[in-house]
Amino acid sequence: MSNSDDDQAFKALLDYLKRSRGFDFSGYKRSGFQRRVQKQMHHREVATFEDYIDYLEVHPEEFVSLFNTVLINVTGFFRDAPAWSYLWEEVLPQLLKTKPDHEPLRLWSAGCASGEEAYTLAMILTELLGANEFRQRVKIYATDVDEDALGQARQASYSANDLAALPPGLQDRYFELVVDRYVFRADLRRIVIFGRHDLVQDAPISRLDLLVCRNTLMYFNAEAQARILSRLHFALNDTGILFLGKAEMLLTHAELFTPISLPHRIFAKVPKQDMRDRSLGATQRTDEAIHSLSASLQLRELAFNATPTAQIVIDREGNLILANTLARSTFGLTAENIGSPLQDLEVSYRPLELRSRLGQVYAERRSLIVTDIVRYLTDGTVQHLEAEFTLLQNGSELLGISIVFTDVSHYQALQAELQRSSQELETANEELQSSNEELETTNEELQSTNEELETTNEELQSTNEELETMNEELQSTNAELQAINDELSRRTSEANQANAFLQSILASLRAGVVVMDNQFNLLSWNRQTENLWGLSSEEVSGQSFFNLEIGLPVDQLREMIQRCIAGANQLELSIAAVNRRGRSFRCRVTCNPLLGAEQEHQGVILIMEEVSL
Repeated sequence: MSNSDDDQAFKALLDYLKRSRGFDFSGYKRSGFQRRVQKQMHHREVATFEDYIDYLEVHPEEFVSLFNTVLINVTGFFRDAPAWSYLWEEVLPQLLKTKPDHEPLRLWSAGCASGEEAYTLAMILTELLGANEFRQRVKIYATDVDEDALGQARQASYSANDLAALPPGLQDRYFELVVDRYVFRADLRRIVIFGRHDLVQDAPISRLDLLVCRNTLMYFNAEAQARILSRLHFALNDTGILFLGKAEMLLTHAELFTPISLPHRIFAKVPKQDMRDRSLGATQRTDEAIHSLSASLQLRELAFNATPTAQIVIDREGNLILANTLARSTFGLTAENIGSPLQDLEVSYRPLELRSRLGQVYAERRSLIVTDIVRYLTDGTVQHLEAEFTLLQNGSELLGISIVFTDVSHYQALQAELQRSSQELETANEELQSSNEELETTNEELQSTNEELETTNEELQSTNEELETMNEELQSTNAELQAINDELSRRTSEANQANAFLQSILASLRAGVVVMDNQFNLLSWNRQTENLWGLSSEEVSGQSFFNLEIGLPVDQLREMIQRCIAGANQLELSIAAVNRRGRSFRCRVTCNPLLGAEQEHQGVILIMEEVSL
């Protein structure tokens, strides 16, 4: 599938998620979001986006797993501890001083995931205000788009590892151990209100004193970030504080927020009056820039006219109107040729056929560039030119066409390398072009890179947690396998001992003993049997008893053996035989059944003894 087809298929998947589940992911950064979707597709062994849409239609339960993958819920209590310490010790005390006593305090934790940051705010404000004043004055709103994460947040139940980052003493004051989980204090938990909220689509919560939105903006593209920041600005009071994640710096949104502590990503809202003052200053600076730009363009036009590039101008009737010095010397034009019809001049067809291109430019009303023009000079060298056809018009009136010939011979040495590189860089150039359209400044590009790195770090942290869980399961499985292996070793040892014991008994018997299964294949053949018939146990193992060529007429024993397999016990037959030395004797053969663990007949045991003739 081509890149274009793949992009269209991915857009179709985004549209399907929006229509079927109400999630609009169009504002998310394409590269990171697509990578996480492909990770989930890999788990489900789905190759294309079209196939994944079909998979979602057949397996609606997959939406939960997909959203858990793409909505990375990596958070924690006091995550980035220095930033939280600064908020606790410097920012919030100053904010509280500006608020009259008993005036309500409104806080919003946007993108709260499983609730750790919302409860972190609750603990800090309880420490600053006391539990009674906290319950009377404070409202904390905590929102996310992930319903599963919100469900965990409402339960306020965490493991011991989740609480490891808490400052000393907070665990004992704010959490109660229930079985093996730690539950946040119920009287304070009621102050935190959880709800689903989409930062891109839903209206913001208003009249806020503090807005915590950490490591959430970095998942959105520049356009979506701008819309969200505008809403966050509206949500805050004029004295409100914005607390972002470590990858989010707002260097290009100074008209909305000004840093309180840039290293800790804490910002103050720029009030509307200040914004108008800044806009007025920006307008004055823009007028100055326009005058400067106009002068610069005039200077650039003069410099272009002075550039030693061959240029000719053809009017609407097809006559040569202008030709600069380099054009005249390059194409053998003279002053007498000025005003002549182009078709009468050699330059009209050599080194490039010009008249058809002129007609194309007039017909399409746009510029045209012709590359890779080869011109053979009289000294045998080859010159490579590039011709640019530019339409000259006054309003809607077509006046003529300017043709500029540029010598690009010195670029030909790099052409092969550029050709090789162009295919490799094509995708990268498209992404860079898209980024250039989204990013307003170089600082935004750096900020986007930091956000992408933070996203990758959180993905890795999420993956690491999955791997730790898998490792614990593998260790448990290995312990079970080791126990099974020990049991098999014990039973094998017992079987080997029993087999050695049986072999010793068989070897001590003076009679020949033969053991065979129900298909008459030989299982055992003791030493006395080897002495009688001259065949070792290795030679006969696995062979059919009735295929043996020995001094015992085995066919005469067939009926007795079959009866014993059928259920008879201890049958006996005496027949003439010849031992391995050629001596004739009378052989008494006793047949007994070979019984299994459930007393089923698994074969027969033959005992062969020599009796006197």
